[in-house]
Amino acid sequence: MQIAPSQQKLLRSGCETPAPKRILDISFALIVLTIGLPVLCLIALCIALESRGSVLFCQERVGFCGRTFRMYKFRSMVADAERGTGPVWSSHSDPRVTRVGGILRRTHLDELPQLYNVLRGDMSVVGPRPERPALVERLSRLVPGYDDRWAVLPGITGLAQVRHVYDQSTKTVRQKLRYDRCYIRRQGSFGLDLKIMAATVALMLGAGPRKPTPAIALKPRSLTGKEALSKP
Repeated sequence: MQIAPSQQKLLRSGCETPAPKRILDISFALIVLTIGLPVLCLIALCIALESRGSVLFCQERVGFCGRTFRMYKFRSMVADAERGTGPVWSSHSDPRVTRVGGILRRTHLDELPQLYNVLRGDMSVVGPRPERPALVERLSRLVPGYDDRWAVLPGITGLAQVRHVYDQSTKTVRQKLRYDRCYIRRQGSFGLDLKIMAATVALMLGAGPRKPTPAIALKPRSLTGKEALSKP
C-alpha cells in the first residue's frame, strides 16, 4: 500500500481499531453479502444491460492512517466519466450518471461492493468517508484538521453522511468535518455505530436526498453524540 504524502504523520500516532468494532464489521459484511447475493447479481445485470463498461468501479482512496487503497462500487456513471475533467465532485443532477446509476445513488445500493473492502480491512461499516488522493491533498491545505479523519478506518457510512449533504465545496467539507471529529472522539462506541447504521437504513428506504443541516446547528462548538444524531 502507498501512503499519501500529507498523511504520513498519522503512521506515528498508533492507529488501532477496537476489536468489538472489527467483529461487528466482519459479521455485518458477511450477513449482508450472503443474504443480498441475489440483489447484487440483479444490480450487476441491470448495469451491464444499460451501458458499456465494467459493472464495478474501482477507485483509489485515502484511508486508515493515510494509507491508500482501492475502493469498489457499482458503476453509476458512464464509462470513463472523469477522462476529460480529472477528479471532481459529483453534483445532484450530474449528466454523467446513468438511469440505473441514478436509482443506485438514491438508494445508496452502489456502495454495497465496499463490504468487500470491509472484509479486507480497508474500511469499516461506519467511519469518515474516504476521499481520492488528489482531493485529499487539496483539502488538507484548505481545511485545517482535515487529516484528523484518517485516525480511524474510513466507512461505508458515517455520522457526517446521515446528518449532512454530499461534499459539494470546501464549506460543506468543513461542516462535515465537525461530525467526523465527533465520531472519532467516540470511536469504539458500539451504540453509536448501531444508531448510525439504523439511520443509514432509514435513509436508504426513504430513497431521498439528504437535507442540509440548518446553519444554526453548525455553530463552532463541539457536538455530543446525542446532538449529532438528533434531528435539526
